[in-house]
Amino acid sequence: MTKLGWAVVATAASALLFFFGTGLDPVPELAWLAPLPILLLAPRVHGGIALLCAFAAYLAGSAGSWSYFWHSLAVPRPAALAILGGSALLFALSAGLFRLLVRRGNRFLAAVAAPALWTAALCGVSLLNPTGLMGTLMTTQADRPSVLRLAAVTGGWGVEFLVLFVPAAVAAALAPGVRVRSRLTGLVAVAAALGALIFWSTPSASGPVTRLALIAPGQSRWAVDVATPDGQALVRSYVDRIGRLPDGVQAVVLPEAAFAVDQASRPRLVEAFAGVARTRNLDVVTGVLDTTPEGRFNAALAVPPSGAPVEYRKWHNGDSPNIASGTQLAHLAGIGLMVCMDVNFADPSGEYGEAGTGLVLIPASDEDVDGWAHSRTALIRGVENGFSVAWSAARGTSMLADAQGHVLADAHTGAGPFTVVVADVPIGSGKTPYARFGDWFAWLCALIAVTGIAVGARKASDFERLGVA
Repeated sequence: MTKLGWAVVATAASALLFFFGTGLDPVPELAWLAPLPILLLAPRVHGGIALLCAFAAYLAGSAGSWSYFWHSLAVPRPAALAILGGSALLFALSAGLFRLLVRRGNRFLAAVAAPALWTAALCGVSLLNPTGLMGTLMTTQADRPSVLRLAAVTGGWGVEFLVLFVPAAVAAALAPGVRVRSRLTGLVAVAAALGALIFWSTPSASGPVTRLALIAPGQSRWAVDVATPDGQALVRSYVDRIGRLPDGVQAVVLPEAAFAVDQASRPRLVEAFAGVARTRNLDVVTGVLDTTPEGRFNAALAVPPSGAPVEYRKWHNGDSPNIASGTQLAHLAGIGLMVCMDVNFADPSGEYGEAGTGLVLIPASDEDVDGWAHSRTALIRGVENGFSVAWSAARGTSMLADAQGHVLADAHTGAGPFTVVVADVPIGSGKTPYARFGDWFAWLCALIAVTGIAVGARKASDFERLGVA
């Protein structure tokens, strides 16, 4: 087969693996394989062909997400095009750096610099993108606690790096010009690392537990005005469903913006939920769109059995018009509160972790197809910062997970009038290394990537001039 034929085969293979191994409903194991055909091809063909094949493979592999991005309410279309095209371009540049370093004889640096470039660039995007970051390689591993636990030290960036490093290391070991002994050593080392991950079980957290419940409606309704008859009927339906929860539930979480309130109607909502909270001896947390003298806020309102309610105001609202953003953490008896898109960003999760918060309750609202991916983004934040997560989502996936990344219970909403999820959730310890030191691993990746680019930009080595590669 000609080089062009191999290029077509490698592009098609990687595209197919990316399609099933990444996106909104990935097969985790395929994510590790998806880059491999392109990385095996890259040192064996012209640089322009390698870049084109890598770009085409990743772009075609993301086809399962095209409709979601095009119709998303949270991601503007220009941003959607930038995400899809930018991700494909970044993969092409990473593959190009890998090729350059392999052909110049720097195979170990190639294996680490390519995933480092990818990881550092995504970290930069997460800081600049107004909708944050979700659905990357780290998310594909969100149901693999033995892999995800690395995030407690490195943040999700360590997982992001690892998923691309493994195929890069294999491709470097199989590159042209590598001695048989070196090739076998490299492959055995990678196999040993993967074996350790497979057999490295992650025990569930021990210690105090709290029984939590999530209630989401089968039909999503955004910000129903409490002052209207329709709003009062919705309040009664939630109160009735809360009253029928199993014994021992200590807190129940409803979805994002379940109700719209203002200064006049807010007491009516609080009174209704305080009544059932006292009767069942539990905390009720609901999403509200709260109009106040300071502005209009997308908030989580926590109503305890006794005492004053606590309100958390969402920090990150994307391009939502006329919605003000909060800047403060909020705790109810040591339990943290967040809202939906907040988990797409390092903070406020990092601040909760640094404060030692062991459980965070999160009203959310998704777009049906992205429910799994967004709930797992929340799970990753919990592992990074040492807190368990209660994610109650309308039009999505409600989930209860511990701080080690075990999903204790979850369900996709919409199957009936209400979707109810209940589980005993261990309280996390907070204050993980990542919560203390932040994105140190992403900065290390940036340093490695710059080193790889600098080495690759040097004059061609004797290895390359002899044409061995």
